[in-house]
Amino acid sequence: MKVIPTSIEGVVILEPHVFLDERGYFFESFSQREFEDKVAPIHFVQDNESMSSRGVLRGLHYQRMPYTQSKLVRCTHGAVLDVAVDIRHGSPTFGQHVAVELTAENHRQLFIPRGFAHGFAVLSDVAVFQYKCDNFYAPQADAGISILDETLGIDWRIAVDEAVLSEKDCRHPLLADAPIDFDIQQTLYP
Repeated sequence: MKVIPTSIEGVVILEPHVFLDERGYFFESFSQREFEDKVAPIHFVQDNESMSSRGVLRGLHYQRMPYTQSKLVRCTHGAVLDVAVDIRHGSPTFGQHVAVELTAENHRQLFIPRGFAHGFAVLSDVAVFQYKCDNFYAPQADAGISILDETLGIDWRIAVDEAVLSEKDCRHPLLADAPIDFDIQQTLYP
């Protein structure tokens, strides 16, 4: 597994070693030992999967303290633009984002530590998206930031006026008004 740093410390792209032959391909999508050696001391407890059609925007989601989650995400069918926004008060990169194209063909994964809001845009006709979380979903801690917040400067690579959003995602506040209870001093990992 190759670990590629991004512009925000702690958010990394993972590229597996893919073995190709006439039968197809094989790669190890996750190894606890290698992940801990190269990325972070994490214990994932929940896997999730979603299927979406072209133009769907999901996010920007996060869970409030003490239920915050680190995520390891990948696209197993199609293509998405995956985005992580730093929402740790006191962070030198607060409000900045990382955007990475994840596809079934490039096999890339994105690791998003605690203290980030997360979302993605579907760029293909259909996309199947999977993610591992290091904390269980807690509905009482569910929160989000508007995916349409122009102050974030995110180019979703789809026309926002044509985007398909859930009713819930349309109600998220702007970053300036969001209930954020993380700061840079808090640990990123349990």
